[in-house]
Amino acid sequence: MSTASAEQLRRFIAGVYGRVGVPADQAAAVADLMTQADLIGSDGHGVFRLPQYVRRIRAGGMNPRATPHLVQDHPAAALVDGDNGLGHLATSLAARPAIEKARTQGVAWCGVRNGNHAGPANLYARMVQEAGMIGLYLAVGSANHMPPWGGLELLLSTNPIAVAVPAEDEPPIVLDMATTVAAYGKVKVKAQRGETMPEGWMIDRTGAPLTDPKRSAEGLLLPIGGYKGYGLSLIFGLLAGTLNGAAMGRDVVDFNADDTSVTNTGQAILAINIEAFGDAAGFRRNVDRLSREIRESERLPGVERIWLPGEQSRLTRLKRETDGVPIPQALRATLDRLADEVGAPRLA
Repeated sequence: MSTASAEQLRRFIAGVYGRVGVPADQAAAVADLMTQADLIGSDGHGVFRLPQYVRRIRAGGMNPRATPHLVQDHPAAALVDGDNGLGHLATSLAARPAIEKARTQGVAWCGVRNGNHAGPANLYARMVQEAGMIGLYLAVGSANHMPPWGGLELLLSTNPIAVAVPAEDEPPIVLDMATTVAAYGKVKVKAQRGETMPEGWMIDRTGAPLTDPKRSAEGLLLPIGGYKGYGLSLIFGLLAGTLNGAAMGRDVVDFNADDTSVTNTGQAILAINIEAFGDAAGFRRNVDRLSREIRESERLPGVERIWLPGEQSRLTRLKRETDGVPIPQALRATLDRLADEVGAPRLA
């Protein structure tokens, strides 16, 4: 396995996008967000996704020269139309009015319609957290891989949630999770690396465990917490999809199998201004205190450390910023082929 620096990844991703018609400023912005995904260890959402995004652009399923814009604008709410462009553009745009409106209104919500897959959920919750607020992000997954509880028809997706909470001296608390036991991106990474899935990620249509990721099209992703995860997936989809006029249920396009159809992916961002509830610095100090209480609490035998949400991703980022992002051989070969196809320089 080789490595690539963050700057090498950004340059490579932006260069490939430029060759398929994405304007330079948009290419650079998306390349940065995709590189951030790789730095924090979201390996199924960074440069790994580039061939798929490019394939959709070249097949006409995604608009390379999109202009995401507001279509609804209210004091504490807004709606962005992504113009069927790269999903990162519409979703990062949605964070801006959410933050600005929350400064005066205390709380603000911004939805997205006509978007696309936008990488790991925490990227956008952290945008709000970095502005000193609590950020929440919801999305409809870009393919249905989960049936309703007790059913067989794939009507729901991984529909993730991310919440980022600022702290004072401690790292922020950043929760990022799918409503399925494993995100489908992890299944795809396992397949590319020739690895098996743990039991509990997927079942086949008889209910038996499915551990071969190359057979994932035959299987069903399992929800977290049984019927509770199914309920969460449904509600998150209603809030991030149906409320915005975005796809949900049978309308969701499987962007893994269909490169030409518009996905109309929906997302939502909530910004909570801590100052609307009192002393923001005092809140952050209380987050510090709670973080330390949890980390220093009594552990089960054999447990070396209690982790808080987001800590392991932060440590991964620190390591990868120094040592580089690991690029498995199979992925590098795929990226080399992609660069050659579009006439871009290969990843250094």
